Amino acid sequence: MLRLLGNRNVIFGLAVGLGLALPQGARWTAPAMMPALALVMTLATIHVPNSYFRDPRAILAPSLAGIAMTYIVLGGVILTASALVVRDPNLWIGFVLIAAVPPAVAVIPFTAILEGDISYTLSGTVASYLAALLVMPVMFIVLVGTAFADPYKLIRIMLLLIVLPLILSRLILYLGWAGRIESFRGLLTDWGFFIVLYSMIGVNRDLIFSQPMTIAPVALVVLASTFGLGAVVEKAGVFLKKDPPRIVSLVLLGTLKNQGIAGGLAMALFEKEAALPSAVYSVFMIVYILWLDLRHQRRKRGLTA
Repeated sequence: MLRLLGNRNVIFGLAVGLGLALPQGARWTAPAMMPALALVMTLATIHVPNSYFRDPRAILAPSLAGIAMTYIVLGGVILTASALVVRDPNLWIGFVLIAAVPPAVAVIPFTAILEGDISYTLSGTVASYLAALLVMPVMFIVLVGTAFADPYKLIRIMLLLIVLPLILSRLILYLGWAGRIESFRGLLTDWGFFIVLYSMIGVNRDLIFSQPMTIAPVALVVLASTFGLGAVVEKAGVFLKKDPPRIVSLVLLGTLKNQGIAGGLAMALFEKEAALPSAVYSVFMIVYILWLDLRHQRRKRGLTA
């Protein structure tokens, strides 16, 4: 039992199952989502060496790549696919919100799990959050006709989930605690994600099951934006002879969006149906990440066999 509770895939699967079957506890775990993500982010960024920040030229390229993958590639696919198959105006608004938000903060710790280029992902994520302060209101005005009501929310999220963990990780490295933490870092990361995944699914569970007829077109857009686009980005990376860790970073930056921000804005500013794309995307995103992790473990076993 202890071994099972320490297995990442079991933990993630448990989060999905309990979120769908017993969503009542999500109202208690939801307030812990941000602290849990901050902890996960701190543990993930321990792997970024201090020397990385001494060369601005090294940060520029991944920053531009992150913005391009988040808003041009992924945002473009989401808007194009939803324009083709979605007819409900509220669902269209929901997809515009998803296209406008920055990457999921989980891309950094998942980059660590999948052994990608953490420094590259970090630069792309931070740059995308900064760009979101301009991109989001412009997209809302052009595509929805509504300005972003609370630009300071993005700043608070960036401070809590990116800046603070980065500072704490530097402190851990300075104090020499990284070696002591390493033995239980993975377990803390996985159970931190359990809180996040369970809360996200539990909160959205009723919305997903109450409107089954509207799920099909939403699911098609989400499938194209995760499994479909991820496969294209990976093949393009191999064709361009990118390093495997770099390909992992590009795939995650090009498929995962911050559904928390998108769903929150949908519920606060529009009809509840506008939050349905974020709820469905959240579930598919978990399945996609589990699939990437399983495939990564198989490849590792194949290399070590």
